[in-house]
Amino acid sequence: MGNENSMKRENVFWNRDVYADCPQLEDDKYLMKLTSESDWQDLLKVYSDKDAVPFFNSDNCNGEDFYLTAEERMKEIIRMWRLSYEERGFVRWSIVDKQGGCVIGTIELFHRDAADYFTDCGLLRLDIRSDYEREEEIVRIVSLILEPAFVLFRCCKIATKAVPGAVERIKGLKRLGFAATEEKVIGHDGTRYGDYFVVVR
Repeated sequence: MGNENSMKRENVFWNRDVYADCPQLEDDKYLMKLTSESDWQDLLKVYSDKDAVPFFNSDNCNGEDFYLTAEERMKEIIRMWRLSYEERGFVRWSIVDKQGGCVIGTIELFHRDAADYFTDCGLLRLDIRSDYEREEEIVRIVSLILEPAFVLFRCCKIATKAVPGAVERIKGLKRLGFAATEEKVIGHDGTRYGDYFVVVR
Protein backbone atom coordinates (compact mmCIF):
# COMPACT_ATOMS: atom_id res chain seq x y z
CA MET A 1 0.00 0.00 0.00
CA GLY A 2 2.86 2.37 0.82
CA ASN A 3 4.42 1.86 -2.61
CA GLU A 4 1.04 2.44 -4.29
CA ASN A 5 0.59 5.73 -2.45
CA SER A 6 4.12 6.77 -3.38
CA MET A 7 3.45 6.01 -7.06
CA LYS A 8 0.22 8.00 -6.97
CA ARG A 9 2.05 11.01 -5.53
CA GLU A 10 4.75 10.72 -8.18
CA ASN A 11 2.11 10.65 -10.92
CA VAL A 12 0.51 13.80 -9.51
CA PHE A 13 3.80 15.70 -9.77
CA TRP A 14 5.22 14.20 -12.97
CA ASN A 15 4.28 17.00 -15.38
CA ARG A 16 4.39 19.77 -12.81
CA ASP A 17 6.79 22.71 -13.13
CA VAL A 18 7.65 23.39 -9.50
CA TYR A 19 8.76 26.93 -10.42
CA ALA A 20 5.41 27.78 -12.01
CA ASP A 21 3.11 25.88 -9.68
CA CYS A 22 4.70 25.11 -6.33
CA PRO A 23 2.75 22.40 -4.51
CA GLN A 24 1.78 22.44 -0.87
CA LEU A 25 2.54 19.19 0.92
CA GLU A 26 0.96 18.10 4.16
CA ASP A 27 0.06 15.36 6.58
CA ASP A 28 -1.97 15.57 9.75
CA LYS A 29 0.79 17.48 11.58
CA TYR A 30 2.81 19.51 9.07
CA LEU A 31 2.13 21.72 6.06
CA MET A 32 4.85 22.78 3.63
CA LYS A 33 4.13 25.92 1.60
CA LEU A 34 6.17 28.33 -0.46
CA THR A 35 7.88 30.75 1.94
CA SER A 36 6.44 34.26 2.03
CA GLU A 37 7.49 37.48 3.74
CA SER A 38 4.53 37.14 6.10
CA ASP A 39 6.41 34.22 7.71
CA TRP A 40 9.16 36.50 8.95
CA GLN A 41 8.23 36.60 12.66
CA ASP A 42 8.14 32.82 13.04
CA LEU A 43 11.23 32.40 10.90
CA LEU A 44 13.17 34.92 12.95
CA LYS A 45 12.63 32.59 15.93
CA VAL A 46 14.16 29.79 13.86
CA TYR A 47 17.14 31.71 12.52
CA SER A 48 17.94 33.42 15.85
CA ASP A 49 17.93 30.05 17.64
CA LYS A 50 21.58 29.58 18.62
CA ASP A 51 21.01 25.88 19.30
CA ALA A 52 19.60 25.37 15.78
CA VAL A 53 22.15 27.32 13.73
CA PRO A 54 24.95 24.69 13.92
CA PHE A 55 22.71 22.25 12.03
CA PHE A 56 21.89 24.62 9.14
CA ASN A 57 23.59 24.01 5.81
CA SER A 58 25.25 27.22 4.66
CA ASP A 59 27.69 25.51 2.27
CA ASN A 60 28.34 27.57 -0.85
CA CYS A 61 26.39 30.55 0.55
CA ASN A 62 29.18 33.15 0.32
CA GLY A 63 29.97 33.09 4.03
CA GLU A 64 26.38 33.57 5.28
CA ASP A 65 25.72 31.39 8.35
CA PHE A 66 22.01 32.29 8.60
CA TYR A 67 22.19 33.35 12.22
CA LEU A 68 19.68 36.20 11.95
CA THR A 69 18.48 38.45 14.77
CA ALA A 70 17.01 41.51 13.00
CA GLU A 71 13.58 41.88 11.41
CA GLU A 72 14.80 43.63 8.27
CA ARG A 73 17.58 41.11 7.66
CA MET A 74 15.10 38.25 7.99
CA LYS A 75 12.77 39.93 5.50
CA GLU A 76 15.70 40.57 3.16
CA ILE A 77 16.65 36.89 3.22
CA ILE A 78 13.05 35.85 2.50
CA ARG A 79 12.92 38.28 -0.43
CA MET A 80 16.16 36.76 -1.73
CA TRP A 81 14.64 33.27 -1.45
CA ARG A 82 11.56 34.39 -3.38
CA LEU A 83 13.69 36.04 -6.07
CA SER A 84 15.73 32.85 -6.42
CA TYR A 85 12.47 30.94 -6.82
CA GLU A 86 11.26 33.35 -9.52
CA GLU A 87 14.62 32.96 -11.28
CA ARG A 88 14.30 29.15 -11.06
CA GLY A 89 17.28 28.79 -8.73
CA PHE A 90 15.72 26.91 -5.83
CA VAL A 91 12.47 26.38 -3.95
CA ARG A 92 12.21 27.30 -0.28
CA TRP A 93 9.19 25.93 1.58
CA SER A 94 8.08 27.05 5.05
CA ILE A 95 7.23 24.19 7.41
CA VAL A 96 4.08 24.90 9.40
CA ASP A 97 3.21 22.99 12.58
CA LYS A 98 -0.54 22.78 12.03
CA GLN A 99 -1.35 22.30 15.71
CA GLY A 100 0.47 25.44 16.80
CA GLY A 101 -0.22 27.33 13.59
CA CYS A 102 3.37 28.55 13.38
CA VAL A 103 6.28 28.17 10.98
CA ILE A 104 9.00 26.07 12.63
CA GLY A 105 11.55 25.96 9.83
CA THR A 106 12.20 25.77 6.11
CA ILE A 107 13.22 23.24 3.47
CA GLU A 108 15.11 24.25 0.35
CA LEU A 109 15.49 22.06 -2.73
CA PHE A 110 17.06 22.49 -6.14
CA HIS A 111 18.37 20.34 -8.97
CA ARG A 112 22.17 20.37 -9.06
CA ASP A 113 24.27 19.53 -12.11
CA ALA A 114 28.00 19.70 -11.48
CA ALA A 115 31.37 18.12 -12.21
CA ASP A 116 31.37 16.17 -8.94
CA TYR A 117 29.48 13.26 -7.39
CA PHE A 118 26.52 15.49 -6.56
CA THR A 119 25.26 15.86 -10.11
CA ASP A 120 21.76 15.03 -11.28
CA CYS A 121 21.06 15.56 -7.60
CA GLY A 122 18.33 17.20 -5.57
CA LEU A 123 20.16 19.13 -2.86
CA LEU A 124 17.99 19.48 0.25
CA ARG A 125 18.60 21.98 3.05
CA LEU A 126 16.59 21.62 6.26
CA ASP A 127 16.54 24.44 8.82
CA ILE A 128 14.32 23.84 11.85
CA ARG A 129 13.96 25.20 15.36
CA SER A 130 16.06 23.33 17.90
CA ASP A 131 13.02 21.96 19.75
CA TYR A 132 12.05 20.16 16.52
CA GLU A 133 15.54 18.73 15.97
CA ARG A 134 14.36 15.28 16.96
CA GLU A 135 14.42 12.01 15.06
CA GLU A 136 10.65 11.55 14.84
CA GLU A 137 10.00 15.11 13.69
CA ILE A 138 12.76 14.97 11.08
CA VAL A 139 11.39 11.72 9.70
CA ARG A 140 7.89 13.20 9.42
CA ILE A 141 9.04 16.43 7.82
CA VAL A 142 11.48 14.94 5.30
CA SER A 143 9.01 12.16 4.43
CA LEU A 144 6.62 14.80 3.09
CA ILE A 145 9.05 15.98 0.42
CA LEU A 146 11.36 13.01 -0.21
CA GLU A 147 9.47 11.04 -2.86
CA PRO A 148 7.94 14.07 -4.61
CA ALA A 149 11.43 15.62 -4.81
CA PHE A 150 12.71 12.93 -7.17
CA VAL A 151 9.94 13.83 -9.61
CA LEU A 152 9.66 17.59 -9.07
CA PHE A 153 13.40 18.11 -9.43
CA ARG A 154 14.04 15.36 -12.02
CA CYS A 155 16.96 13.81 -10.18
CA CYS A 156 18.28 10.34 -9.36
CA LYS A 157 19.59 11.14 -5.87
CA ILE A 158 18.74 13.41 -2.96
CA ALA A 159 21.54 14.73 -0.74
CA THR A 160 21.46 16.66 2.51
CA LYS A 161 24.04 17.74 5.05
CA ALA A 162 24.17 16.47 8.62
CA VAL A 163 27.17 17.43 10.73
CA PRO A 164 28.50 14.83 13.20
CA GLY A 165 26.82 16.56 16.15
CA ALA A 166 23.39 16.28 14.51
CA VAL A 167 22.70 12.96 16.20
CA GLU A 168 18.89 13.10 15.97
CA ARG A 169 18.98 14.26 12.36
CA ILE A 170 21.36 11.49 11.35
CA LYS A 171 19.16 8.86 12.98
CA GLY A 172 16.14 10.23 11.13
CA LEU A 173 17.92 10.34 7.78
CA LYS A 174 19.11 6.76 8.16
CA ARG A 175 15.54 5.65 8.87
CA LEU A 176 14.54 7.27 5.58
CA GLY A 177 17.21 5.38 3.64
CA PHE A 178 19.95 8.01 3.53
CA ALA A 179 23.56 6.84 3.88
CA ALA A 180 26.67 8.83 4.71
CA THR A 181 29.09 9.51 1.87
CA GLU A 182 32.73 10.57 1.84
CA GLU A 183 32.09 12.46 -1.40
CA LYS A 184 32.43 16.25 -1.27
CA VAL A 185 30.29 19.00 -2.73
CA ILE A 186 32.64 21.24 -4.73
CA GLY A 187 31.61 24.87 -4.27
CA HIS A 188 31.70 27.57 -6.91
CA ASP A 189 35.05 28.78 -5.51
CA GLY A 190 36.50 25.27 -5.30
CA THR A 191 35.80 24.78 -1.58
CA ARG A 192 35.08 21.14 -0.69
CA TYR A 193 32.13 20.55 1.64
CA GLY A 194 31.52 17.29 3.48
CA ASP A 195 29.15 15.63 5.98
CA TYR A 196 26.56 14.69 3.35
CA PHE A 197 24.00 11.91 3.36
CA VAL A 198 22.51 10.56 0.14
CA VAL A 199 19.58 8.45 -0.95
CA VAL A 200 19.52 7.10 -4.52
CA ARG A 201 16.57 5.92 -6.63
